[in-house]
Amino acid sequence: MSQLPECVEVGPADAQYSIIWLHGLGADGHDFEPLVPELGLTDRGVRFVFPHAPVQPVTVNSGMAMRAWYDIRSPQIQQDEDRDGIQASQAILEALIRREVERGIDTRRLVLAGFSQGGAIALHTGLRHNEPLGGILALSTYLPLVSTFEQEREPTNQHIPIFMAHGKSDPIVPLWLAEDSRYFLEQAGYSVDWHTYAMQHQVSLDEVSDIAAWLGHNFA
Repeated sequence: MSQLPECVEVGPADAQYSIIWLHGLGADGHDFEPLVPELGLTDRGVRFVFPHAPVQPVTVNSGMAMRAWYDIRSPQIQQDEDRDGIQASQAILEALIRREVERGIDTRRLVLAGFSQGGAIALHTGLRHNEPLGGILALSTYLPLVSTFEQEREPTNQHIPIFMAHGKSDPIVPLWLAEDSRYFLEQAGYSVDWHTYAMQHQVSLDEVSDIAAWLGHNFA
């Protein structure tokens, strides 16, 4: 079993729902903590789990060590992908899912969420998980390792709710790459709730409102 990372947690110990939310490159588990009150889920028994990614060198940042879910080897982030790093973070997320189950959470009441790199790991893991999950929230991100997706995906989550959102002027993860991921998933039979916003590589107030509505519907 993968070692569990340190996590920031917000919400009740006796939660009925869980959201495991992965931050982006160079951030940490505190990054999305301030968003919790804005989502209006405080009375729903939702526990937010914000893990810290491992610290590791990142090639495109001159090998500087920082919190990262996997290495980025090229400015074209979909090229020369770090398969080993992605799969290592998949194992971390799977371990966090198991811990939530051990704490009494039904996997159908568990959402995987993430921003940028974190969203890539949420998509990658959620669509390969062998138990039914409550949803995937993928922000400013893309689907990695598409070349092996068909043989690795798990039919159990064929109908999982997927929320994807992206900035129209994102200079980090270009909009076309996210759109390609959306199209790929739709061609594979998944239903994607797709949103774009007038922003760059960030989260906007309108986006937060749409996320809150989507989560509220899932956790009704």
